[in-house]
Amino acid sequence: MSEPTILPEHFINRELSWLDFNARVLEEAQDETNPLLERAKFLAIFSSNLDEFFMVRVAGLREQAFSAGAPQDPPADGISPIVQLQRIAFRTRQLVDQQYACWNQSIYPALAAEGIRLHKEVDLESSQVKQLDKFFRQRVFPVLTPMAIDPAHPSPRFHNRGLYLAATLVRNQGIGPEKLFAVVQLPQVLPRFVPLDPGGGSDFVLLEDVVASRLPELFGGYDLNKCGAFRMTRDMDIDLLDEEGDDMLRAIETRLRARQRSEAVRLEASAAMDASLVNMLAAEEEIKRSRAEDPQEYDEVYSIDGPLDLTSMFELNSLLERPDLRDPPFTPRQIVQPNADMFARISKGDLLLHHPFDSFQPVVRFIEQAARDPNVLAIKQTLYRTSGDSPIISALIEAAEAGKHVTAVVELKARFDEAANISWARRMERAGVHVVFGFMDLKTHSKLALVVRHEGGKKVRQYAHLGTGNYNPTTARLYTDIGLFTADKAITEDVAALFNFLTGYSQRGEWQKLVAAPQDLHRRTIELINEQTQRAKASKKARIFGKFNSLVDRETITALYHASQAGVQVDLVIRGICCLKPGEPGVSDNIRVRSIVDRFLEHSRIMVFGEGSGAQIFCSSADWMPRNFTRRVEVMFPIEDPELQKRILEEIIPTYLRDNTRARELRADGGFVHVQPGKGEEPHRSQQELLALAGGLPLPVPQLDAAKPSRNGAAARREKKPESRKRPASKPSGGRSPSTKRRSKSE
Repeated sequence: MSEPTILPEHFINRELSWLDFNARVLEEAQDETNPLLERAKFLAIFSSNLDEFFMVRVAGLREQAFSAGAPQDPPADGISPIVQLQRIAFRTRQLVDQQYACWNQSIYPALAAEGIRLHKEVDLESSQVKQLDKFFRQRVFPVLTPMAIDPAHPSPRFHNRGLYLAATLVRNQGIGPEKLFAVVQLPQVLPRFVPLDPGGGSDFVLLEDVVASRLPELFGGYDLNKCGAFRMTRDMDIDLLDEEGDDMLRAIETRLRARQRSEAVRLEASAAMDASLVNMLAAEEEIKRSRAEDPQEYDEVYSIDGPLDLTSMFELNSLLERPDLRDPPFTPRQIVQPNADMFARISKGDLLLHHPFDSFQPVVRFIEQAARDPNVLAIKQTLYRTSGDSPIISALIEAAEAGKHVTAVVELKARFDEAANISWARRMERAGVHVVFGFMDLKTHSKLALVVRHEGGKKVRQYAHLGTGNYNPTTARLYTDIGLFTADKAITEDVAALFNFLTGYSQRGEWQKLVAAPQDLHRRTIELINEQTQRAKASKKARIFGKFNSLVDRETITALYHASQAGVQVDLVIRGICCLKPGEPGVSDNIRVRSIVDRFLEHSRIMVFGEGSGAQIFCSSADWMPRNFTRRVEVMFPIEDPELQKRILEEIIPTYLRDNTRARELRADGGFVHVQPGKGEEPHRSQQELLALAGGLPLPVPQLDAAKPSRNGAAARREKKPESRKRPASKPSGGRSPSTKRRSKSE
């Protein structure tokens, strides 16, 4: 029997799938079983994610829609860029309405009930108003720059994501226009939440409210008529493919400066803002306004019913000492004792770490010990994103200053971390680290560290760490990732060869155990899927499991469809984008897709091909996306130690697959439904159970209410403003830090 033809309608649009992922993030804010300040953080994460989506994905679609160039990765569903933009605008408006309904109707009142209040100035006592007057005169007024907008004063260049006040003022005396349009930028150096008690407390006034009521002080002779806040989002993507010259660092710095002059892609305006001023701002920035008679039009202006830029919830969280409104802290498992000899431990056998359930400290210890060990000859490491006070960078500098040969492959093109990476690169270069920036047209996304050590006589041994996540101790407590320590000769030789490729363009004919992109990761992934397809056709046991952030690549999805048609059971746990449609009769009947959004950002990539003793198990830095296969340096590495395989097959994977508390299942129509316990079935929450297995937290007994469907995907598109909901789940077991706001997006 011939295989059914795979058609565009068998794929979900990438951009709409991403928006549905962000809807699942929003659900965590709506969920009243989450601690209140964690819900507020999820509002901030939703906003931060959406900002990046517009700065990168929407900006790219606009360029495709209004230029002659063909898209770099045409969508498998065949939808044109302009239609995608229209659908994105419609779906985004739904989600933003839901977000502010959640804020206005649930989180804001709940904060007030807990004594955390955002006051309007009209409700304050005279003594408090005088306090704000003093704050304004001493700290705010000196840094404000009022800007009139008229033919003599053209519209200024509004900064990306900067918060501005726009006002219409009416002349009350003197000379000048009868009506004045003006804008004022709210300085980022000032707090968004102005405390009413300078010594602490939980009563605040928003900075924009403090400034708005005092605007006449900035415009003498005018009375305030209307005032509202607005915010521009600009194209922030960096494309170096058209750059000339051989200095990547200089090219990146040039593009970073150009970002603030890039096109605007979105205007958010307070619902209170004068409509004529909104239209004027949109026209100045060439922001599109919809015209019903034009099918090619869509609206890029979003009217906001509440405080603009809810990423500020990170700031509010940082101001509050309320552990009772947060998830309890946890203690990661120490698989290796803090002062253990890492080289002696790795020599005994491979070591697997599952973060954040297992401590990231052994990774830091590995580099720090290498820096101080007189027998270590060389250290090589890739750095994609790292923390501001990175102990790993400090250790690399220490090693270089001690005379060791240290090489750091720093990815300057790590989106929105470019400036930080330039800073670390220069700091390391000054200390004697050999810093390499990789390739102009490829991002180095692989996570690798290699230590070369002299071990007596003429013996030199190599030790390696390979991971799915960044060398960042901060996000290692917030993301789920896998790390492997090994001294396996074939793997360490492959890692050494890959570093030679990164630093000297050295080509390796054939890898021994690693699979690398852009050389052969795509081909090998398809081969592994097809092997299971052939086994199923031969009536042999066949199975595929995949856990990653995103599934987009058309060829890979098509191979999975063919595997399903042959009878292969395919289980996928995909946090974010999924362009595959599961459960399509005759196409994907045997494919199940789940997404887990919970306390930690699911970031690990795990692939299993086959069952039982014949299973091939891999972890990887790559998602199954065209960019990972063809435009990044990625590594997929095998897990071969039987005990480590057992841990993945019997602990990690089953725990994720039995989650019936935080898991959502993708349906063939593109919608998600919450997975609920069956009759007589115990509730399971994967992240909480993995914490309990690691000894980080006790495992509570959940109390379940009646089941409710997930409010996103196809079903959600028929709804407007859902209320906050009570999820049938146990109380969550942990929290995020403010750094989460930048890390749920581009990996």
